[in-house]
Amino acid sequence: MSKNNIYFVGAGGIGMAALERYFLSRGCKVAGYDRTPSELTAALEAEGVEIAYSDDPDLIPAAFRNPDETLVVYTPAIPADHRGLQWFRANGFEVVKRAAVLGRVTRSEKAICFAGTHGKTTTSSMAAHILEVSGVGSNAFLGGVLRNYGTNFLLSETSPYAVIEADEYDRSFHQLSPYVAVITSTDPDHLDIYGTEEAYLESFAHFTELIQPGGALLLHTGLKLKPRQSDSVRVYTYGVDSGDFHAENLTFADGTITFDLVTPTNGTITGIELGVPLEINVDNAIAACAGVMLVNDPAITADDYRTAMKTFLGAKRRFEFWLREPERSIIDDYAHHPDELRASIRSVRRLFPGKRLVVAFQPHLFSRTRDFAADFAEALSQADSVYLLPIYPARELPIPGVTSEIILDRITCPEKQIIEKEQLVNALAAADFDVLLTVGAGDINLLLPRIVDACK
Repeated sequence: MSKNNIYFVGAGGIGMAALERYFLSRGCKVAGYDRTPSELTAALEAEGVEIAYSDDPDLIPAAFRNPDETLVVYTPAIPADHRGLQWFRANGFEVVKRAAVLGRVTRSEKAICFAGTHGKTTTSSMAAHILEVSGVGSNAFLGGVLRNYGTNFLLSETSPYAVIEADEYDRSFHQLSPYVAVITSTDPDHLDIYGTEEAYLESFAHFTELIQPGGALLLHTGLKLKPRQSDSVRVYTYGVDSGDFHAENLTFADGTITFDLVTPTNGTITGIELGVPLEINVDNAIAACAGVMLVNDPAITADDYRTAMKTFLGAKRRFEFWLREPERSIIDDYAHHPDELRASIRSVRRLFPGKRLVVAFQPHLFSRTRDFAADFAEALSQADSVYLLPIYPARELPIPGVTSEIILDRITCPEKQIIEKEQLVNALAAADFDVLLTVGAGDINLLLPRIVDACK
């Protein structure tokens, strides 16, 4: 990177934070803007990032006001009328999306990029953990805070590898140059951007064209996607039951999940046990192990894969236990797509058979709620009781007629209601449950400390 001063517009985002820490580690000056203070922005400020909470251009530090010395990085969630961003553009600064900066990283290192509608945070986190356990290490840019490390970014000054969570939102992953590309799923999402399923699939097809010569593509079995990689790129499939990489001797017992991993590259690795014993994590573990295997690094052993999978604690907000006692458990999950929500509820049912399940769900985005209301309702209907919060808008303005009511009306379980966020803690304190699952990509997780205290 030719410029040593990096200014981030949207500095408090989890993905942006990883890049901020990356540039700090390389001796750059880092500053930025975010709308509201948070635990993450406080940590970044403590590490040396100057952050302003107003878009007033006068608050941009003096060191970042020279276009010859400063690169400006922004996220697609920032509105076009942001005054700071307008000032940078009007004054001749190089202004690029976060994805373009990640793209520069992938062109300087061998990048293992995990893409897909869901599963990419967990699979990329698992892959980074494998590389860390092996001692090989990586520069990992992840979409969730790893509970093993307390961060969403891992740094290595010696590793030739990067691990990237490749985001399809706003076609961001088209900026990347993967050495290994892993595609976990292509169920339609972000239709506010893509419009149709066909356009969504086309975006993933283009992503496969970006793989470096001599690299590899790993696809989940059964995808509708028609990849377009070059002839020099190796292509493999994976899945729990079938694919070039798959599981055998899968066992659920006493709260643990174990399996043997069959591979075309490393033989069969027996006795893999999951540190986070979720059914969907069998799929995720196969993808992560296979993605790492495809870089063909002889320093990574079978025992490294076993140790990494057993010690992996997961990312925060990915099926994270906040309370686990014999009488009741509280779990928080980031699921915000119907398939993710369905998988999360199914996992609870498998881990806690016969227990009374209450789900508190905060829909994320008006457009997603509009597009998938029936699917959300179908998934939520598998609970015994549902509390629905109002829609978390994130980057969107309201859409007429689109509220949480359009989900509620379709839910078929006997107990269901819409509740304001301010009332949720007291309602759950009085609720009858064995397992409580809080779900959504908004800010419902901020209530967890109070929920746990009230429900113990």
